[in-house]
Amino acid sequence: MTILVTGATGMVGRHVVAELVNTGHRVRALTRTPSAANLPDGVEVVGGDLTDPRSLEPSLHGVERMYLFPVGRTARDVVAAAERAGVRRVVVLSGALADTDLSEDGYLAVERAVEESGLEWTHVRPGEFAANWLDWAPAIKEARVVRRPYRAAVTQPTHEADIAAVAARVLVEDGHAGRTYTFAGPEALTAAAQVDAIGAAIGATVRFDDLDPAQARAEWIGNGYPEAFVDWIFAMWAESARNPTPTNQEWADVVPQLTGRPARTFAQWATDHAADFR
Repeated sequence: MTILVTGATGMVGRHVVAELVNTGHRVRALTRTPSAANLPDGVEVVGGDLTDPRSLEPSLHGVERMYLFPVGRTARDVVAAAERAGVRRVVVLSGALADTDLSEDGYLAVERAVEESGLEWTHVRPGEFAANWLDWAPAIKEARVVRRPYRAAVTQPTHEADIAAVAARVLVEDGHAGRTYTFAGPEALTAAAQVDAIGAAIGATVRFDDLDPAQARAEWIGNGYPEAFVDWIFAMWAESARNPTPTNQEWADVVPQLTGRPARTFAQWATDHAADFR
């Protein structure tokens, strides 16, 4: 059985490849730059681009199962090509808020494309990626500071290796067809606590400058973030800061239930990425 991993050199895809290789599966890894893939020995690395479905056709020959990185604009053409090639099962990397993402390039567009095909499908919907904190790595490296609003906002960050472990398990194990797994990390933490965990991982104090939301909004938009995105995420942070919620245990239980091992903490994630922040 050959399993195609798209987005194979991405933050999650690289871990999906490793999980499958470690459990003895034959992996074909799709990436736009095969020469720079740096994937484990034994992985068949092929070139292709999800934004150009025709470029995927050679890589689909002989593939039974596929991990699909979400690119909504071309999802229907990619899924149709997979179906023509004889792929039977697709696992979609989606998001916990997929139902609210109605854009043509959003998670929901990919989910619907797969659901409306003749393929067996499973959706993997992690909550906030712990790796979002990598956006702050330059400021932490340069000045040991994070400058953003809502230090009291609470989230439940998920290690990308746990996302990959869930995806790999439902790719190779039967009994998950037609299921959507929404999950998150094992603990709810304020933004300030997450910054403290990064500081502990690098052995340094990282300051949290709690910005005025109006000032931060103007800065983010000025730096190129879409206005709608800024308003959405700031509103979510503001509500969380006003009404912090405890750990969603139902979401937290999914990783250990599916993988048979505890979910990684944010402190573990920070330790794994310490070099990015030093």
